Amino acid sequence: MKTISVEYAIIGAGTAGLGAYSVISRQTSSVVMVQDGPYGTTCARVGCMPSKLLITAAEHAHAATTSDFFGIKTEVQVDGPAVLKRLRRERDERFVGRNLSYVAKIPAEHKVEGRAKFIAPGKLLVDEHTEIHAEKVIIAVGSRPTIDPIFDPISDQLLTSDTVFEIEDLPESIAVIGLGVIALELGQALHRLGVKTTFFGRSGRVASLTHPDMQREALETLSDELEIHPRGKVLRSWNDNGAWIEYQTDSGETFTRCFERVLVATGRTNNVDRLDLQAAGLSESTAAHPSFDSNLLNFPQAPVFIAGDASETLTVWHQAFDEGRAAANNALSYPQMKQVEPRTSLSIFFTDPQIALVGQSYAQLKEKSIIVAESGFDSPRHWVWNKPKGRLQVYLDQTSGKILGAELLGYQAEHLAHTLALAITHEMTAEQVLQMPIYHPTAEELLRDVLLSGEKQRRKKASSRPAA
Repeated sequence: MKTISVEYAIIGAGTAGLGAYSVISRQTSSVVMVQDGPYGTTCARVGCMPSKLLITAAEHAHAATTSDFFGIKTEVQVDGPAVLKRLRRERDERFVGRNLSYVAKIPAEHKVEGRAKFIAPGKLLVDEHTEIHAEKVIIAVGSRPTIDPIFDPISDQLLTSDTVFEIEDLPESIAVIGLGVIALELGQALHRLGVKTTFFGRSGRVASLTHPDMQREALETLSDELEIHPRGKVLRSWNDNGAWIEYQTDSGETFTRCFERVLVATGRTNNVDRLDLQAAGLSESTAAHPSFDSNLLNFPQAPVFIAGDASETLTVWHQAFDEGRAAANNALSYPQMKQVEPRTSLSIFFTDPQIALVGQSYAQLKEKSIIVAESGFDSPRHWVWNKPKGRLQVYLDQTSGKILGAELLGYQAEHLAHTLALAITHEMTAEQVLQMPIYHPTAEELLRDVLLSGEKQRRKKASSRPAA
């Protein structure tokens, strides 16, 4: 068995792991990175990029099939194999390929392939071929799709976000289990590409929206296009010339349906459970809840750090990269560490209409003194697009007028979300944002109108308060 002794070991070569390596390798060559499975990152291989390639194809199909509104007559034929072949080509050559080019430049002695686990504090065993002794360890093992054992009988028909992009043709029908970001993005795209698609939720909660009105509007808007059973549970599944699902709604109604495929998209589980943290001396940790300091990204008991999806809070690409670099910097300076300064929270779901959350959510702010400024997503530009559905809520501090957060449901919400993130990052008030020019007709007019409404509410409340 080969033995390697280094100062730093990074477990995982995904977005967070590569971020950590980019920092540490500039300071020392005493580093090794362990990768279980193919290189390419979750984002590039099975996440952000292939999903957007599928969604974009679906958008073109949907635009063509709904163009009658604009006086454009079209006939649409979706070539499933061609759609998926193009997706994989662009993913592999452009996005995964770019990542592999970077990995190829990493010295061979810095890379070990296989699954790592702790066998003692500061000691890792990679499969059965390499033992690594490291003074400091960064855990960046990523995550995997969560699959309930109830779907074991239909494993041959089962898809996850890790496997759906590998199918050769689009199925005739599919059940989508879940109403989160992966379920909604992929399920709506498949529906628009001609797949008979049915969604099965559990709690009725749609995406990550937290205000009851936003939840209700999202469900109603998406249900106008999609078949959604929002609340209930899958009782059982079985294989009989197709994948059968028995589902019970929250009202007690039970029905069964047969599908060619079933896409389980009920979240992801971090891979920390494969590491044996107890052997590392991290006795208070469990696979589901590693006992690390989220402000320092380290385990208080040892020079062990964690970043990206490996933490119990699953992250998006920019957060994973930031965390990888922050964990590396704290490993380099250990035991003198700095608290991680997170960026303004920003999440975007590329559904139609898009869903976005910026800064603090309504659930985080509802007990505070805030102004909820809101409007339908119906600016003049949205009417021109024939996309007036949705709602925008912006949360203002009642005293200062500072923008604290927002929840959005609307066409091209991603752009307004970035403007709001910029404003929140620089601690701007609604009044300060209103000083910027807004061109007509643009979607930004909607943000202007909402902020004007919020300022009006805030001043009215201020004037009605009794003098001190």
